[in-house]
Amino acid sequence: MGESRPVVDVHSHLTDHQFDEDIDDVISQAKQAGVGAALVVSESVADFSRVLDLADRHPSFVVPCLGLHPVQTSSEGVEDPIQRSVTIKDLEEAEALLEEHCHRLAAVGEVGLDFTPRWCKTPEEKAGQREVLARQVHLAMKHDLPVNVHSRSAGQPAINLLKEHGVTKAVLHAFDGRASAALSGVQCGYYFSVPPSISRSPQKQKLVSAVPLSHLLLETDSPALGPEKMVRNVPANISISCEWIAQIKKISVEEVREVTTQNAIKLFPVLAKLIRI
Repeated sequence: MGESRPVVDVHSHLTDHQFDEDIDDVISQAKQAGVGAALVVSESVADFSRVLDLADRHPSFVVPCLGLHPVQTSSEGVEDPIQRSVTIKDLEEAEALLEEHCHRLAAVGEVGLDFTPRWCKTPEEKAGQREVLARQVHLAMKHDLPVNVHSRSAGQPAINLLKEHGVTKAVLHAFDGRASAALSGVQCGYYFSVPPSISRSPQKQKLVSAVPLSHLLLETDSPALGPEKMVRNVPANISISCEWIAQIKKISVEEVREVTTQNAIKLFPVLAKLIRI
């Protein structure tokens, strides 16, 4: 892969503690595998400084995205961390920081909806997630930024909310909804990013079959969504996403690389400073 066009990992968590010991090596291996840049997203306010610090350390590779994930985890130090739906109180702490650092961001993210019953049990929790997403969406639009969207068990509701609020620039990462729901997003100009877990996911394979290449992007969601369950994923594995898209679309890997990179630069113009195509 190293001699081919560079690709972009549009959704990763490289500040996750699984990378504490070897992040420099992980990034070096990604570059050797042909990854030209990685968008690194946050999940909580506690992540914000870690994402920005990593971008400072690797300015030619790491592109920061800041936002509040719809599922929050209780503070560090708790033996059994509790996961729960995001609240407006969480957002109040984050909004000032988002405004302060928006000029550095490729996108506002990771934001979205997660209606998984384990941590979203009531209508009030769903309403709270929607309000937090709507406010972050409006902040992104205010600064002409795209949104990097999580939509687990909430694919159509997330697309509907984006449409209702006039969003025109969005990537729905690791979309787990129906292909028909994704196509309603395509009609709005939204993109869908494909992780290496496509190798073990018939749903992701159907998604790639349905969504045109002009609306596909590459991601790893590192350290999650790798080709093997419970094994740490890394940006270098993005080649797996390329190969599966090429196989399903019956096109060359090189075409997948070229078009997805062009798509990434179109959605995230800041990448044009890092990626030469």
